[in-house]
Amino acid sequence: MSRALSGGYGVHERTRERVLAVAERLGYRPNRLARSLVTGRSHSIGLVISDIRNPFFAEVARGAEDAAQAAGCDLVLCNSDLDAEKQMHYVRSLRDKRIDGILMNSVWALERKQQEQLVALAVPIVLLTRPASGNAFSTVCADNEAGGAVAARYLLELGHRKIAHLTGPRRHGNLTARARGFVQALKSAPEPIEPVVLHGTNNFTGAIELTRKLLDTRPGITAIFAGNDIMAFGVVRALIEAGRRIPDEVSVMGFDNIELSAVVHPPLTTIHQPKYEIGQAAVEILLRLTSRRGDQVPEHRLFGVSLVERQSCRRVTA
Repeated sequence: MSRALSGGYGVHERTRERVLAVAERLGYRPNRLARSLVTGRSHSIGLVISDIRNPFFAEVARGAEDAAQAAGCDLVLCNSDLDAEKQMHYVRSLRDKRIDGILMNSVWALERKQQEQLVALAVPIVLLTRPASGNAFSTVCADNEAGGAVAARYLLELGHRKIAHLTGPRRHGNLTARARGFVQALKSAPEPIEPVVLHGTNNFTGAIELTRKLLDTRPGITAIFAGNDIMAFGVVRALIEAGRRIPDEVSVMGFDNIELSAVVHPPLTTIHQPKYEIGQAAVEILLRLTSRRGDQVPEHRLFGVSLVERQSCRRVTA
């Protein structure tokens, strides 16, 4: 009977049809847990993200879910709330549930000890939004450093010279790479500029606090590049509260190009990264790793980025 239900060999076609008809009539469904004990596969993938409120992760998750479903797998979503301990709790819990593999947007830069802890879990892991360098795991990432440089050159071309960058913690992987590309591009310009860089919590509320601090200490700033679009929305909110006009007095840029960036007023100029494709590629890599358990050589995908020009930035004159 099991071979008939699973499409196995050695079953006459007429017999298979009768067995399937009886199973349908009785409402029989195979026990996936029992099958996983035999095959060693649960056909489930874990996705651990850092902040489910950020629409960036919704688009990444959609790409991952579609790719998982196409491969006959379920996707289990976990939200770490930017908490490293909560993140590791979910990773261990997913391992205990015999998950086939884990996609993880780590909330901290993985040092050697932390990588060793993850390796010891003996489950395939693909890191999201993390560069390949220094990682023992497969990675899928946009070219964040190049994106930061694109943002810097764009603001320079508009004539801005009093520029600030508001970002997350100092060691944050993708945000750190964006800041590095941004600062280096400004410093290597024909007329080098030293931007104001403020670190804080990389969410809407954190950006409001950073913007208020910036306006108190550097009221003459004419352009702000935020570490992501959600932070850019916080920048916009704080500027409006302070009575500063966008973009007439202060230009604002983001990074990610989430759907809301085209809806806010004024529509946000930002750096686009292919969020859906990142989630999709991460699942494809993870499935390849799970199919060859003995060969866990890391794979790496780096996606390009591009400027999306809208109405939140303007040209300034000396």
